Amino acid sequence: MIKRLLQTVVEERMFKGKVILLLGARQVGKTTLIKEIIKKIPLEYVFYNCDEPETRDLLSNVNLTTLKYAFGNNKIVIIDEAQKVDNIGLTLKLAVDNFSEIQLIASGSSSLELSNKLNESLTGRKYEYILFPISSNEIINTYGLLEERKLFESKLIFGSYPDIINRTFDLKELLTTLTDSYLYKDILSIEDIRKPNLLQKILVALSLQIGSEVSYNELALTLQSDSKTIEKYIDLLEKCFIIFRLNGFNRNLRNELKKSKKIYFYDNGIRNAIIQNFAPLSLRQDTGALWENFFISERVKANHYSRNFAKLYFWRTTTQQEIDLIEEKDGQFSAFEMKWNLNKKTKFPASFLENYSVKESVIITPENYLNYLQ
Repeated sequence: MIKRLLQTVVEERMFKGKVILLLGARQVGKTTLIKEIIKKIPLEYVFYNCDEPETRDLLSNVNLTTLKYAFGNNKIVIIDEAQKVDNIGLTLKLAVDNFSEIQLIASGSSSLELSNKLNESLTGRKYEYILFPISSNEIINTYGLLEERKLFESKLIFGSYPDIINRTFDLKELLTTLTDSYLYKDILSIEDIRKPNLLQKILVALSLQIGSEVSYNELALTLQSDSKTIEKYIDLLEKCFIIFRLNGFNRNLRNELKKSKKIYFYDNGIRNAIIQNFAPLSLRQDTGALWENFFISERVKANHYSRNFAKLYFWRTTTQQEIDLIEEKDGQFSAFEMKWNLNKKTKFPASFLENYSVKESVIITPENYLNYLQ
């Protein structure tokens, strides 16, 4: 079994008087991670699965007496799919404030209701983490560098969900089932999502634009919708940990693009399943885009797990100068360009290097990418 990097982080936060929130897309391994953590602790626990209506009813609109009976003598209480419980924020706040000897762990496959209902109620009372699909570092730590190299092309095509990494056959079928069964589950459960066909079209359009700037107005025209609806659906996709946005960086230069954005997928396999393209890299026209999506998503994972609180952007000017990824931390910048074709020469724009405090500027290739995921 692959040990997740978050396991040690979460274990160190146990019994510190705060609820631990573990968020992430469905099937990324949240429940498995929780079970691995509690397996090492010789204390009684109770596991509530909020996909079950009876469990949701039990934990909704509770009082201290109800919680006391629900928790019993258990020292660890796990609430899985917590975002499905009405007033879950108040429930957890009540528990944290009155049962200090109990460790609460709440997990959710979307931040839709969970973040909205929890942030205000649990201010100062929570540790919050996101679990992503398997990272390169997790594969190396478990199986070694050689296995990471062996899996490299497969990860660019089929992604890094646990079930994908742990299987060597039927990957197309498994990934298609994963996408069809779980991708839209949280989003379509929301009452005001009345256009599932539009949601699918948006995902296809975004899949074909990774690495390119995205215009909500252009998407609206293409998909015969309006920009506000497009923006709302993209926001929901982000809150379900399917995609994430990079905003354009602009500070000093007059010709830097403002309000521009790019959208990437947390997992290459999900992206490829949406457009049903599982062709090998040698037969693809989008290898460069896949490589860019892969490295940026891996960098997001590495930053989160190491608690490296950098802000991520891309940079582009009206004169078509651009940098794929900019990281800002403590007033300094790191600039990354992703290149699949090693024979193609690349230079970083002098206008950026001269106008900003750049700590490092690196060309990321399949040969050196692991050096920048530590």
